[in-house]
Amino acid sequence: MARNLFIALLALVAPATWAQQRSLADQQIDSTLTSNKVIFIDGKPAPEDTQQYVDSVRRVISEFYYDQFRHFSDPGAPYFLFMSKDAQLAMGIGGAVRMRGYYDWGGAIPSPGFAPYLIPMQPDPTNMRHFATTPAGTCLFFRVIGRNKILGNYQLYIEANFNGYSARDFHLKKAYATINDFTIGYAASTFSDPAAVPPTVDAQGPNNKISPTRVLIRYMPVVREKWVFAVSGESPEQSIAADNDKTAGVSNWMPEWAAFAQYQWAQGQHVRFSGIVRTLSYRDLVAAANHNEVGWGLQLSSVAHPHPALTTYVTANYGKGYAGLGSDLLIGNYDLVADPARPGTLYAPAMLGWCLGVQYNFRPNLFMSVQASQTRYLPQHEVSGQEYKYGIFSAVNLFWNLTPRIQVGAEFDFGFRKNFSGEHRCARRVGAMCQFSF
Repeated sequence: MARNLFIALLALVAPATWAQQRSLADQQIDSTLTSNKVIFIDGKPAPEDTQQYVDSVRRVISEFYYDQFRHFSDPGAPYFLFMSKDAQLAMGIGGAVRMRGYYDWGGAIPSPGFAPYLIPMQPDPTNMRHFATTPAGTCLFFRVIGRNKILGNYQLYIEANFNGYSARDFHLKKAYATINDFTIGYAASTFSDPAAVPPTVDAQGPNNKISPTRVLIRYMPVVREKWVFAVSGESPEQSIAADNDKTAGVSNWMPEWAAFAQYQWAQGQHVRFSGIVRTLSYRDLVAAANHNEVGWGLQLSSVAHPHPALTTYVTANYGKGYAGLGSDLLIGNYDLVADPARPGTLYAPAMLGWCLGVQYNFRPNLFMSVQASQTRYLPQHEVSGQEYKYGIFSAVNLFWNLTPRIQVGAEFDFGFRKNFSGEHRCARRVGAMCQFSF
């Protein structure tokens, strides 16, 4: 059975000869590449250079879509593009207006994000059904892409979202600079692979999703166009279960170290193996001593087009003390938890997660996707029966791009939570989304 499962997974991610025909998903991107207003900042190109200029424009704009760390819900290329006549400098200002609405029944999840961890075991009779709307995800961004004789290729990016208090406060989401193979700033962690996460209407997405944003320094060279390697030092953020009675938190003092190796056979198609190592510190108040535990995580991920109409998404992750980087367990403090047999001692528990998703494009601008994901909590010591054991998230959705700049979507979400006691409950949600990009 294990051998058959391995063959099935290999069939989802193996490159073979799939790239013979451009996928429908990429054709939709192509339609957006031509949906822009170019404003020249130092004069138009000469007529004889028109074709070369057009090719350069498409190359520059495509960089908005084939970023290694771009998720489906991230904003696309801007409609307004300021560009030099030699196409060596481009500046885009854009954003998106996104509105979501959702309805829960049979015991509502107390959050706009559909997370199985939050499924109430004893539903509140006053909150059995719930309808709400949110503008969360509405954003503005600014990006500069250019070439310089001294610096080489460079890029500057700033993005801010309305995701703060009551989903209306404006706050920084990303801010980084990339010069050739180096990135420095506030960006997606090297341990994450947003492109391998299936599309969802719900903002939470798969419950095994690894999605931290960190201040980092990353080196990411491309070798012979097919291989990409990356290593980074990233600012640490810990989620430990210190009770300030027998244990207490200790100030962060060591960066987190992340790396990946990736094979890519076409734009937007790859297999990636990534890892991270973390120093998790705490103070044992019983013994009056500080301790440093090692947290680590591994992830295998892929996005591919095995057929022009199909896109497959695969992620699997495992490790100890990496819950604070994403998944259902990000909601709690699971990087370090108490050892009940040794007062004053914390340890890094294990966690396992996976996600499988398939997208089918009926047309370039109309597609449906199905996905399922799971996160399991694997402590090495006995825990309370009311503790979360595992959760399952599944979704079916339909997206339609009415124009290259207007997208609508609808989705049905199903969630399941089981505790160590065997107690379990499920939750359901229907949601819809409308987005206008510019």
